[in-house]
Amino acid sequence: MLYKFKSKAAGDVIMMGPGGDQVLRILGREPAPKGILEVADMGAAMRAIEAAVLDDEQAREQAEAEATTEGRMLPPRDAITLRQRAWPLLEMIKRSQAARADIVWGA
Repeated sequence: MLYKFKSKAAGDVIMMGPGGDQVLRILGREPAPKGILEVADMGAAMRAIEAAVLDDEQAREQAEAEATTEGRMLPPRDAITLRQRAWPLLEMIKRSQAARADIVWGA
């Protein structure tokens, strides 16, 4: 599935299925072809994304430290980190919240 997030306050954000699914789950939503993120929920959405990004980075740092201690190599990190994947949507949420504009996704 392809997700196209739209807001009157920002340009569209497009995410491929797995990345979009992950971000929607971070927001506490089940992946769905259509949906809406209302202005009232945007503060919590931003906090959830920021917390997930920190958790992801801390987990990788811990895994790297453990691998170094044990003398083994970790597989390479995904080409695109959660921080990079979520950044455009996080910026859209910030702009949409400031403009009091909902975000929708779907066809």
